[in-house]
Amino acid sequence: MPLFDQSALNDGVKKREVFGWAMYDFANSGYTTVVLTAVFNSYFVGVVAGKADWATLAWTLALGLSSALVMLVMPALGAFADLRAAKKRLLALSTVACVATTAALALIGPGDIGFAVAAIVLSNLFYAIGETLSAAFLPELARREALGKVSGWGWSFGYLGGMLSLGLSLAYVIWAQGRGQPASQFVPVTMLITAAIYGFASLATFALVRERAVAHRGAADGVAASLVRLRQTWREARRYRDFSWLLACATAYQAGIAVVITLAAVYAEQVLGFEATETMMLIFLVNIAAAVGAFAFGYWQDRSGHKRALGVTLAGWIVMIVVAALATTKGVFWGAAVIAGLCMGSSQSAGRALAGLLAPPARLAEFFGLWAFATRLAAILGPVTYGLVTWLTAGNHRMAIVSTALFFVLGLLLLRPVDVQRGAREALRLGADA
Repeated sequence: MPLFDQSALNDGVKKREVFGWAMYDFANSGYTTVVLTAVFNSYFVGVVAGKADWATLAWTLALGLSSALVMLVMPALGAFADLRAAKKRLLALSTVACVATTAALALIGPGDIGFAVAAIVLSNLFYAIGETLSAAFLPELARREALGKVSGWGWSFGYLGGMLSLGLSLAYVIWAQGRGQPASQFVPVTMLITAAIYGFASLATFALVRERAVAHRGAADGVAASLVRLRQTWREARRYRDFSWLLACATAYQAGIAVVITLAAVYAEQVLGFEATETMMLIFLVNIAAAVGAFAFGYWQDRSGHKRALGVTLAGWIVMIVVAALATTKGVFWGAAVIAGLCMGSSQSAGRALAGLLAPPARLAEFFGLWAFATRLAAILGPVTYGLVTWLTAGNHRMAIVSTALFFVLGLLLLRPVDVQRGAREALRLGADA
């Protein structure tokens, strides 16, 4: 059986359309890899904020504000996208906005705290909107029994995009450092590299992916209608009990993942003395492991079961946190990074596929909007908790990383009540009734 088999796709879906959809993961992964994980976060703490005691907390609060905005707008925006069959149009608008605000990061230098916070808040907001709308296409493309596999295709391909952005950025940084340039000169160029790849790679998505949704009758009311429908969704949430449990689980474990994504480079530099180039190579390794994990794990997930698969990855995250917290040498931390990469790709893919399975087919953007609400709440809880712990403990990053393990433990506990088969039946039955 071929790795990319047609039988995994819904009727009328061609492989080139799935390639176009996966290209969005390829396009936007550079943003998380270069901006949030490897380069701009440590640049913000070390250069823009001048290594002030409050620098890490300021970074996490900026991300928290951005996530709060996502929580406010994304559920209603998702409902609007379903009512107006506007997923693709909104995806295009959010992509243009994210590319522009990512490029704006190139204008930030030492001391530009206000500008940096505004640019990171907006770019992260538009990134999250695009990521959510892109995920809502998954159940339209893949058969329900192959959601894990196809989700894994997208995530693994996405990490290749992250490696491209990071690899080009790393090559430029090494060249610039060889000529004695400071971070305030070479970091802005990496932001332009990331924005350019994001913009160009996403063109394949808009050329190949179809909008299959049909505008609902009476949808001309637009935002007002979407808000009415959103209130109905919240009232009906207990009917979709397994999706609700999954949202609670995702809020917990995604909080821990958000810490790793946004603060791994800061931890490596502050605790173990990594240099900028070492940190970028470390994140490059994480992306390689994540690509392998997402691709291979997607196939195993469909065979073994979505719940079991997600549980295994959460246990792996706990192991990774323990290794990272105990690491006293760079070599041990490199080992923790490999575990993080494998868990990163597999857990992100598993969560997206499980959400697609438990969401009503006619309300995908709306329910993925609720998924975005949960993951963005997590993006506030995790990094801000980390920032507060470092602030209250006079910069003790080891204590902060240990506290992160609690999010993954809580995620495992909240996963237990999820009944995947029951939830999938409810999604089809209740969605049809609605």
